Amino acid sequence: MSLAVLEAAAPAGESRKALARLLSSRADVGEIFAATLKRLDGRWEARDVELWAAGALALVHANAGGRCLGAFFRLTQARLPDQDAIALAADARGAAEVARHAGSAAALASLEATPAAMLRLASARDRAHWWAGLIRLAREASDCVSLLAANIPTVLAACDGEAFESFVAAGLKAAGPDRKKRAAFFSLADPAARRLLERAGGRPGFDDVERRLKLYGRALWGTTPRLAALEGVGHAPAPQRVSIAGGLIRLPHVFRGVAATRTEPLYRAALAHAQAHLAFGTRQSPKRLRPLQIAMICVIEDARVEALATRRFPGLRALWTPWHEAAPGDAMTAAGLMARLSRALLDPAYEDDDGFVEKGRRLFAEADGRLDDQTLSRAIGGLLGHDMGQMRLRFDPKAYVVEPLYRDDNLHLWDADDPSDEMSDEIEQAVDAARPTPQAADDGRESDKAPKEQAGRAREVPADERGSVIAAYPEWDRAAGAERPAWTTVRDTPAPLGDAAALEAALERLGGFSDRVARLVRGARVGKAARLKRQPDGFDLDLDAAVDAAIALRIGDLPDERIHRASGKRARDVATVVLVDVSESTRDRVGASSVLEIEKLAVAALGRAMETTGDAFAVRAFASCGRDDVRLIRLKDFGERFDRETMARLAGLTPGLSTRLGAALRHVGAELEVVRSHRKLVIALTDGEPSDIDVSDPLDLAEDARRATLSLRRRGVDVFGVTLGAAQSSAVFGRANTIPARRLEELPARLSELYFRLARL
Repeated sequence: MSLAVLEAAAPAGESRKALARLLSSRADVGEIFAATLKRLDGRWEARDVELWAAGALALVHANAGGRCLGAFFRLTQARLPDQDAIALAADARGAAEVARHAGSAAALASLEATPAAMLRLASARDRAHWWAGLIRLAREASDCVSLLAANIPTVLAACDGEAFESFVAAGLKAAGPDRKKRAAFFSLADPAARRLLERAGGRPGFDDVERRLKLYGRALWGTTPRLAALEGVGHAPAPQRVSIAGGLIRLPHVFRGVAATRTEPLYRAALAHAQAHLAFGTRQSPKRLRPLQIAMICVIEDARVEALATRRFPGLRALWTPWHEAAPGDAMTAAGLMARLSRALLDPAYEDDDGFVEKGRRLFAEADGRLDDQTLSRAIGGLLGHDMGQMRLRFDPKAYVVEPLYRDDNLHLWDADDPSDEMSDEIEQAVDAARPTPQAADDGRESDKAPKEQAGRAREVPADERGSVIAAYPEWDRAAGAERPAWTTVRDTPAPLGDAAALEAALERLGGFSDRVARLVRGARVGKAARLKRQPDGFDLDLDAAVDAAIALRIGDLPDERIHRASGKRARDVATVVLVDVSESTRDRVGASSVLEIEKLAVAALGRAMETTGDAFAVRAFASCGRDDVRLIRLKDFGERFDRETMARLAGLTPGLSTRLGAALRHVGAELEVVRSHRKLVIALTDGEPSDIDVSDPLDLAEDARRATLSLRRRGVDVFGVTLGAAQSSAVFGRANTIPARRLEELPARLSELYFRLARL
């Protein structure tokens, strides 16, 4: 608050007089008020005291209560040397606004959190943003002010005042009117809140580097690594160590405490180390091993796979070495010695005269010729673990953290399918990481994070006119840069029946339209190429046939000259979902027909063609009325015939409601996951951008649908959008996968283009 405003609010000593008149005789705050005023008179000019008194008077007028006034006076005394009158008065006025909207308890919690805010937010601008965030929270979610105030040190450790205000806005938007979700967010129990805080500091995270990491990993090993972001378990923050599950490499959202300039090199070092494990490592049994031996074997195994990787790519040593910070003078602890040994095994220039480190380095050097032996780590690690045990150095498996930071948690090294409960505990304690959660994500931009979206079963509720609830899906919050879990609800809505004969007659009136669509579907080379064995010539030898021919020559028989393999015609092996937009905007006219009428004719022609070729396909229609009512209409399931009844369901579609495309794409993607097919395809017929009644900015739903599309592609599902009418945006499906068609007559050519692109993939 500016000096001019405060002066206008408090002319010539009136605020001080009024405050003294109201508080001097009060038993609860009179004494501390007098003591505070005495200290102020000894340090400030009368004008500054008047400004401060005007702020305190705002608390009185807001009925903040004696406890709030006492907290403000104590704050004044404690921070008097560091704070001026304007800043303290602004704090009082901010607390008064919180009290007006959320009550005295919330105002008290805010004032008690103010010292922590003062430590982090030195500038008046930052403090103004901080109070603006608290006041908005008091106005829109008064029950959450105390929850957030209790976590102010944690929150402000990650962000400045402006970022704090944005954090509050994001939480209110993400939770909506749900009180439980709001409480979880502002108490930091919601993982989405913690992820948002991790990103608030502005340091690069997994989302920012994922695409470049994939390119880097592919350049090293020739295959694109499968990456995902690590989530916290329960209320715990996300782990800070990489975790490997099968072929999936899971990296932290953000490496906390790492300088921005070092973040991407750290992600590269972590990825290169994890890929070395996947290339050269193996699983082994932890039976009869103690936690210290397990940890030591992990140290040797890390060194072994890195040594093999640096033989192939010598430059990796320069990538890993800067992260090893252990030094000979470090404390003599088990963890410290293991960190020193790790550095000694990687860095030839590192000198350490400790006998244990020298022995480990010597044993590893002697085994240089047999690093491919996957039992080597157990042999050397077991021996060194026994030696360390004899040194009587304390090893706490619960506190042990794998060092350095780029190395993974090593859980993937141990075959714990059927160990005893005690041994399972030892494996868990030997590393600092939680077990991977089952919903590892693979979602988002190709340059963004890849968390795999999971459909959650929705709570069962009775069916109504909207249909029965069948699933809940996440949705992307573009402004907050976070995913709202289980945000949309998909309902199975009965399909109304229409006049199948009228639709068939309309299709026949189009002349050769159906035949052209049928020819392009029938002629599309979609599927997997057949490998033909025992051919007279081809691109490769058929080893079985070659062996048979060699045997025939040895025994004097005439060999079969068909000893080659060749590629045959592509076998049709494709599963398709046709997704039809039936929102209100499909009522718009395109020439003589509405968009929905064109969609019906296109689906009817496609359905007949796919039925003839025997392709597996399903047809779905969708519309929405808010996030809790995304209606999915089943026109045809996989395995059903495209018959007269299906045509009647298609004919019965009517336009209405809105277009929440992302939720519909996620659901048909989930349906395709259980279908066995070499190729999987979604063809979405729509007339424009996604929109819905509860979303003010249409870009939010367009971005969510784009991320849903990319998620499906990463799971092996090709997604094409056939956009009908004037809307020709390619934001959702991408330019290469958007097929514009302004008129019905253009559809065969556009569908031909679609199948041509699909056959080339």
